[in-house]
Amino acid sequence: MAAWILFDAERHGLSRALSHQALNLSRRLPEDQRSIELLILSVLCLQQEHLGFPGSSLHISSSVLTRKDLPERVAAIFHVREARAHAQLQQQKKALWSLNAAEELLTEEPSERDPSWTWWFDRTEFTGHQGLAHAALGNLKTAASHLYEAAAPGGAPAYRSLFSTELGAALARAGAWREADAWLSTLVDTVPRIGSVRSLNSLTGTTHIIKQGRSVPRTLRNTNRHLTELLQHQKARAHAGSRESRAGSS
Repeated sequence: MAAWILFDAERHGLSRALSHQALNLSRRLPEDQRSIELLILSVLCLQQEHLGFPGSSLHISSSVLTRKDLPERVAAIFHVREARAHAQLQQQKKALWSLNAAEELLTEEPSERDPSWTWWFDRTEFTGHQGLAHAALGNLKTAASHLYEAAAPGGAPAYRSLFSTELGAALARAGAWREADAWLSTLVDTVPRIGSVRSLNSLTGTTHIIKQGRSVPRTLRNTNRHLTELLQHQKARAHAGSRESRAGSS
């Protein structure tokens, strides 16, 4: 859990170190408790893709998918990881095949064979990753459709704020200025509550796209200016909190 939190905080060196420590510990567990190793590998797999190392991500996902008798939901998770890496490599056919394979394995409820930690991988999570894969492939209209669905209001875990922020990025990349303004306006009030540094960085990237865009309406430029100020304030708070926590632990 510490490795995941650090990953979401974009503190990748320490996150990877803790993940590898957790892997070593998990392999000492009794056989019937060792599925936690797959959760750790899924985080490492996602992290490598996020950092721009899709080949390394594919190596992890393919090594897991060759295992015999994988529970269906676990296999679906690693097919999605595989799809995201293929998408970053612009291998559209392979990415879409992996997404289809994951969707076929994803049932409405986890089965008795699925480890308890797979609870978070539901239809909404899958749809969000579909959107992120299509965004990486440049299929921005399709990406936006999936991300709209995944970002719909509800009792979603906080880390899914990434789907909302990446929707803004997809709309901005597509030059859909009116839609981008409408969506980003809804996010302005949520910025102070976003705890994910990944999501904040995603929003920052979107503001840069808009600043450099052509024929951007004045209303969107105003929204973007306000959003940029909020992000600067939120990141300053996050960095201050990080410094305080490190000082308190020293």
